[in-house]
Amino acid sequence: MKIIAIGRNYAEHAKELNNPVPTTPVIFMKPDTALLKDNKPFYHPDFSEDIHHEIELVLKICKEGKHINEKFAADYYDEIGLGIDFTARDIQSRHKEKGLPWELAKGFDGSAPISNFIPKAQFEDLYNLNLRLDVNGQTRQNGNTKDLLFSFEKIIAFVSQYITLKKGDLIFTGTPEGVSAVKPGDHLQGYLQDQKLLDFQVK
Repeated sequence: MKIIAIGRNYAEHAKELNNPVPTTPVIFMKPDTALLKDNKPFYHPDFSEDIHHEIELVLKICKEGKHINEKFAADYYDEIGLGIDFTARDIQSRHKEKGLPWELAKGFDGSAPISNFIPKAQFEDLYNLNLRLDVNGQTRQNGNTKDLLFSFEKIIAFVSQYITLKKGDLIFTGTPEGVSAVKPGDHLQGYLQDQKLLDFQVK
């Protein structure tokens, strides 16, 4: 399986980091060793002083496809969940200044906590879903999928023009505004429509 992530897919998040709002999806990837499951603790790496949380809705691909037409793209995912795209912002900033790739800032071990997945059929409207991240009981991020710049179907169609999607692949669809640093001792809780799906500690 592979982890494909979309950057800057909420306009306000792009603006808070002083990034331009994209006109096509911004794509990066994480290795499978980034996955952190079952609400296991996240161990803050010693190579960064500025690890940021980014709560995201995650799609689970349910069948193989390439060159997928956008009008059929909804058939290629059947479950959704929550994930956190942990980002070493200090490393990312240094790399961006030099025009270098982001992998070291995005793909380190444990940088992709994920929740259990829920059939998308359980949700009445996939484009009116609230996602929220609380840190130590205080809400840090609070967004809604109605504000996505690129729809789930647009993302799947776009990615599949370049990369074949396979069953079990995960797509992180972007984070709303409110990203900030975590530190050891923090308690993170992620909610989708007020259902708590993530609940883990930073160590």
